[in-house]
Amino acid sequence: MALLVNCRGVAKSFGAAPLFENVSLTVAEGDRLGLIGPNGSGKTTLLKILAGTEEPDTGERSVRKMVKLGYVPQDSVFAPGRTVRQVLEDASGDHEELEARLNTTLGAAGLTNYWNTDASTLSGGWRKRVAVAEALIGHPDVLLLDEPTNHLDLAGILWLEKLLADSAFACVVVSHDRYFLENVTTSMAELSRQYPDGIFRSDGAYSQFLEKRAAFLEAQQKLQTSLGIQVRREVEWLRRGAKARTSKSKARIDGAYRLMQELDDVSTRNKTGTATIDFAASERKTKKLIEAKNVRCDLGGRTLFTGLNVTLSPGVRLGVVGANGSGKTTLLRLLLGELEPTEGSVFRADNVQMVYFDQNRDQLDYGVPLREALAEHGDSVVYRGNVQHVAGWAKRFLFREEQLGVQVGRLSGGERARVLIARLMLREADVLLLDEPTNDLDIATLEVLEESLLDFPGALVLVTHDRYLLDRVSTTVAGIDGDGGVTLYADYAQWEQDMGSRRKPRAEKAPAAGKAEPAPAKKKLSYMEAREWEQIEARILEAEELLEAKRAEMQAPDVVSDGPRLQAVYAEMEQAQADVDGLYARWAELEAKQS
Repeated sequence: MALLVNCRGVAKSFGAAPLFENVSLTVAEGDRLGLIGPNGSGKTTLLKILAGTEEPDTGERSVRKMVKLGYVPQDSVFAPGRTVRQVLEDASGDHEELEARLNTTLGAAGLTNYWNTDASTLSGGWRKRVAVAEALIGHPDVLLLDEPTNHLDLAGILWLEKLLADSAFACVVVSHDRYFLENVTTSMAELSRQYPDGIFRSDGAYSQFLEKRAAFLEAQQKLQTSLGIQVRREVEWLRRGAKARTSKSKARIDGAYRLMQELDDVSTRNKTGTATIDFAASERKTKKLIEAKNVRCDLGGRTLFTGLNVTLSPGVRLGVVGANGSGKTTLLRLLLGELEPTEGSVFRADNVQMVYFDQNRDQLDYGVPLREALAEHGDSVVYRGNVQHVAGWAKRFLFREEQLGVQVGRLSGGERARVLIARLMLREADVLLLDEPTNDLDIATLEVLEESLLDFPGALVLVTHDRYLLDRVSTTVAGIDGDGGVTLYADYAQWEQDMGSRRKPRAEKAPAAGKAEPAPAKKKLSYMEAREWEQIEARILEAEELLEAKRAEMQAPDVVSDGPRLQAVYAEMEQAQADVDGLYARWAELEAKQS
């Protein structure tokens, strides 16, 4: 398949700090590439370079002739006064099929009912749908999406998954949603300084990427150990008084210094850090921290939910799911005491301590420096009775000391989320109320957050669209159906199954008894097919070895820097992949015949 977009040797810095250096990335026809990396590694910047909205400091970006790009930024903002229809009209241009294209795009995005609505007044999830529709209406060859699942409800995420999985265009998706990546991507790339070329890419979905990354990092550790042994041997040789009198001795001395430099580079790359998240619990033993009895909540003349009965005790972790606007955040505010129920009652234990994570992060002042945001009353914080300097506290959340003077508004979305988590950790809590805490967090930080929530001894109420987090953390799931109902489920899968059964049309009438079609007779392998079956595993192994060799060749510096050769090797790699896929398909066909 032909290359559509190619970035070669690109680098970008902000001030004196480099985001990434000498990174190369290609997007070809049919690619569905997931892009991940630590917060602040430059994922959004690299996506903007691919989109052509930002220029690299060095390196080059090339786009195949006539290729159209669609770009959906992380924050979907529209000018006030522009309806959804007008937004899409502006994006589509003036052509004869405008009306048909508008209707098709609005329908595909579920926006038909919002035709004449001011786009700027929509909720975050619906604005995201408009932004995706705005990019789609121009029929892009490549769609670039930056954290597209942020603010989307679960129904919206499922819609986007299906849209991308069924699409004919290529796409690059920056996301932290692990289930979304698993269901959508055909290849993965991670942008990080721990890789020799600044980026690591592999074919396959997210789960396959994790396996290949683990193998690569293990090889890097072994390389570091091997280099360490070689360097110690060369250092010992140098200490014995090696003289650079002969060309052979001089070459060995030069080689020793090169080994030292290589060891230093590998050691630096292998040093990775993760945020340390540990919410301070009050260790309160009260059995009932919060209890909601027959709670009904009306808002704006509409019943959001009714008949809610839930008890929050230490160890209870309640996940809350539902469509955008169904009342998830309202439920948190009811439990917090900011709102009163229309009917029913909410009991709170005496002096119960609650910590609230606001999805809009309104608790943060974007105009103050990071130092002040982390430590409001000086240069230190008190965490669990111990005084810590703000620089050490910042380091716990992966901030560098030179970032302490940076305004909060200039930090990335994930970095701002870590600031808010750092502030909340300073408060003891009986109950954690978390409203979309995962937005913008990188996957490494998400994993640490999960462990912290699992270890938290108090009660937890978690509103999130991250299905992986819900499955791993919650002990019960409250599903708000958007029609006034709220039901408790054992897990997210049970909620999804219930919602699916409600949407399903009535099943077709089953055939009358005794009229069932006879099962087809099992086929047996012919002589030639039996011979083919005996040899197919060896052929698959051989084809996979060739494919791996072509993948390795694609990463070679002399190939990456040579455009025509890169194109040729890429075509060979695509053919090798097609051969492997064909062999696996044939294997499945033969296996089915003899089963």
